[in-house]
Amino acid sequence: MNVVGFAGYSGSGKTTLVEKLIPALKARGLRVSVVKHAHHKFDIDHPGKDTFRHRVAGAFEVVVASQNRLALMREFEKPSEMTVHQLIAELYGGVDWVLVEGFKSSDLLKIEVWRGPSADYPGKPARYMDDDFIVAIATDTPDQLPEATLRPVLDLNDGEAVADYLVNNQERFAYSFEDRFG
Repeated sequence: MNVVGFAGYSGSGKTTLVEKLIPALKARGLRVSVVKHAHHKFDIDHPGKDTFRHRVAGAFEVVVASQNRLALMREFEKPSEMTVHQLIAELYGGVDWVLVEGFKSSDLLKIEVWRGPSADYPGKPARYMDDDFIVAIATDTPDQLPEATLRPVLDLNDGEAVADYLVNNQERFAYSFEDRFG
């Protein structure tokens, strides 16, 4: 599998870019998974549902599956922060691409999603100058980049072009579980 991270501040367009990349990669016959980091308490289950009742009763894990979908919910006994590598290990091994949103400090190769200041966005510092794992920048304001770079500068609004970049450089994003977990 190939793994690429998307790092950027909230509101920079990470989710929108990933949302464009999924169908662009699928149209090339590739299977795509996503790992998303959440900074806050979240829930995908709802009171009154059987799975919610099982969790409230104390189940450590609840798996719910149909012929179309599977979901695993795990309740940590104490607050735990899984690494991005542990989360990737939880995924089905037969995927072609894993798009990782968040985990900006990870050791994954990443595309920085960066926007310059505008009327709609206040602008935030770029990270590419200080993060060797950032291999490209996706932006809608390339003329506002704070420093010149030899890294590829991709059009944030062109999911097809970013997908082309990924596919044309996929050997660079090859992920090995053996290298990570021995």
